[in-house]
This record gives sequence, structure tokens and C-alpha cells, in this order.
Amino acid sequence: MLNWSEISTVLLDMDGTILDLHFDNHFWLEHFPRRYSEKHGISVEEAKQKFIGHYQELTGTIEWYCLDYWTEFTQMPISLIKREVQHLIQLREDADEFLTALKQSGREVILVTNAHPDALSLKIERTQLDKYFDVLYSTHEFGVVKESQLLWQRLQAKQGFDVNKTLFVDDSLPVLKSAQKYGIKHILAVENPDSKKPANSFSDFTSISDYRQLTKAILANPIK
Repeated sequence: MLNWSEISTVLLDMDGTILDLHFDNHFWLEHFPRRYSEKHGISVEEAKQKFIGHYQELTGTIEWYCLDYWTEFTQMPISLIKREVQHLIQLREDADEFLTALKQSGREVILVTNAHPDALSLKIERTQLDKYFDVLYSTHEFGVVKESQLLWQRLQAKQGFDVNKTLFVDDSLPVLKSAQKYGIKHILAVENPDSKKPANSFSDFTSISDYRQLTKAILANPIK
């Protein structure tokens, strides 16, 4: 699986990797189109068609993740509307044990999310996920997203991690490939980002559906 004796830094995605992606999928694919349809007097299906096409156009860009962009584009207060379904924001069932083991083992644990800072703040408020991490980064701070090689260059310049001793965990194939291209040696894919949807399969990367399988090995190989 993973050689934990070679890993001293762990870079973790947030949505789907630490948090259940169900909140985000429900918000963007169901709740927000419904609220938009109510405001503009169109059907929910018409609203979905309007946004799904635009979502696809922006995939892999910082605008896709930017709440300011979507607030301006829709003329609706996205951050406030998210709070209407904030009860759906939750840690993955296997996240607490995994993150606690990483901290106990002495590893540097860093959050690297494409989420907008306001989205990150809401999720910290709801889950207190910040307690598990040494540092938390929204890629908006760097002006580029994880799909871009520029992000990794800027992140490494700021954080100073050793690519040969770093593990990166994410649920997005394009992002995983971007990290691999940059030279991060240890890569782990998450098969089941959304608890309400079927698992994904990965042929190019080691993958996992339950972090609790890793706990014993993490604690058996602490950073000295």
C-alpha cells in the first residue's frame, strides 16, 4: 500500500477526502438550482441545465471554486444559501481516526483545498477540522488551483515540503495526476468521496475507501 517510513508530510484535500462530498454535490446539483428556479420563475430542470453546462465549462479553473464568481454570476448570496443545508457538512466516517493517527505519529499534516476561503471557514465552523492540521491552505491564496503546476510550485516555495517524503491524498483524478506530474512521490486516491454515491475506481493510483485500514501502519512508523 504505502511505505510510511518514507512519509513525513501529508497533504490532504478537503471535500470528498476529509469531508463527505454529499454536501457539495447536493448543494450545487439540487439545492442551489431549486433556489435559483424559485427566484427566476423557471423550472428546476431549466435551472439545472443552465448551471450544469456552465459548471462543465469552468471545470479545473479557479472560477469553478470561487463563491465570489458564482455570487456575481447568479446575483444570489451563495455563502448564505449554503447555510440553508449546512447540517449536511460532516467529516467522513473514517476521517477522525486517520487524522488523529497522523498527528500522533508526528507527521506534518497540511490541508490543501481548492475551496473558496468562505467555504473553508464554514466547514471549519461546522466540523472543527482545523484541529487536525498544522497548516490549512485555500488555493485561492495562490491564485491557481491544484490542477495547475503553478500551484505546486508556489505551495512548495511557501511550505518547503520534500516531494520524496510527501504523501498527497485527493479524490479528483486530474488533481492526482497534477501532483504526480509535479513529482510528489506518494499518491493516494479516495474511491468513495460521496457517501450517497457508488465508489469510483482508479487504475493509475493506489486507492482506498476506508482510512482506518492505514491506522496501524501509520502508528507503527512514527516520525522520530
